[in-house]
Amino acid sequence: MSARIRLGVLFGGRSDEHAVSVASARSMMEAVDSAKFDIVPIGITREGRWLLGANPFLLADSQVRDGMAETEAVLADVSSRGLVPAAGRRAATDRLIDVVFPLLHGPFGEDGTVQGVLELAGVPYVGAGVLASAVGMDKGVMKALFEHAGLPVARYVVFTARDFSEDGAGVVKRLRSELGLPLFVKPCRLGSSVGISKARSEDELWGSIAEAFRYDRRVIAEEMIRGREVECGLLGNDRPAVSVFGEIVSTREFYDYEAKYTQGLAELIIPARLTSGQVDSMTDIALRAFRAIDAEGMARVDFFVEEPSGRVIVNEINTIPGFAPTSMFPKLWEASGLPYGLLVERLVELALERHVTNRKDWRP
Repeated sequence: MSARIRLGVLFGGRSDEHAVSVASARSMMEAVDSAKFDIVPIGITREGRWLLGANPFLLADSQVRDGMAETEAVLADVSSRGLVPAAGRRAATDRLIDVVFPLLHGPFGEDGTVQGVLELAGVPYVGAGVLASAVGMDKGVMKALFEHAGLPVARYVVFTARDFSEDGAGVVKRLRSELGLPLFVKPCRLGSSVGISKARSEDELWGSIAEAFRYDRRVIAEEMIRGREVECGLLGNDRPAVSVFGEIVSTREFYDYEAKYTQGLAELIIPARLTSGQVDSMTDIALRAFRAIDAEGMARVDFFVEEPSGRVIVNEINTIPGFAPTSMFPKLWEASGLPYGLLVERLVELALERHVTNRKDWRP
């Protein structure tokens, strides 16, 4: 990467993972090589306003945000093939953004919506495209594709708010019958363990379902797998590489939001305590999961290693993994020989490569 790249870092957003996104952007902006990248922060407030030059240290502060009211918004401008300031304020000499790095987590960012805007604008961007982003955000659709690809998944049931309003007792009976107790209840389209709870009894199950419906109209319930949680990172487009594996040991009952983003509540063991056979099996599963949703750029794949059987089960794939100081994805690649700054550089290279490749004429 010879020329200095003008890199738009998109962060914040309207989802309940806003704070996680801000933390990821803060870490990334502090780590990149300023000789290689001209960083253009693009902060999205919780209300959905796009602020050009927004400081990730300040975006979550409502008083500071109010003081940034005159900051120009950033909109897609298809005629200019790029992102430009809104309301025609761009001067003829203004330089467009070369690549966008969406560090958005959850709905309205990780789910294909922002990726669609960037596709319309013709702007190269880091990570998966519209389809893979949408599938990777929806745990129900994702698991259905994993099953279709022959990957080992835990038993699960997906149901909607209408299903539950029409026959809540029937849904609860089905969950108890098909999954047993305890089980986990999750919003289908959210991450960072937001809205997830463990139900040990029927009374708790009703409460867990109500909690999940606070965040999404579609909910997934999953059987509880007793075992260890292991993750790996993938990096690449058509031929992704797989990082070393890492194991999560949480001090809490499960790897919830607080454990993920509070120092000291979880230990990351890198490399994970796995046999060579387990590593080979999980590497194969990770690559097949990546291909199953047509992912590109990067992903983190999460597994359970059931105890005492040692059976490997794929839990989910994340197309925009966390980049915060406590996040597993950058730690895994650092342990694999690719430090944080070079990881960002490689992701930008992959974004530019993908942008060119996807515009080729593939007719024979």
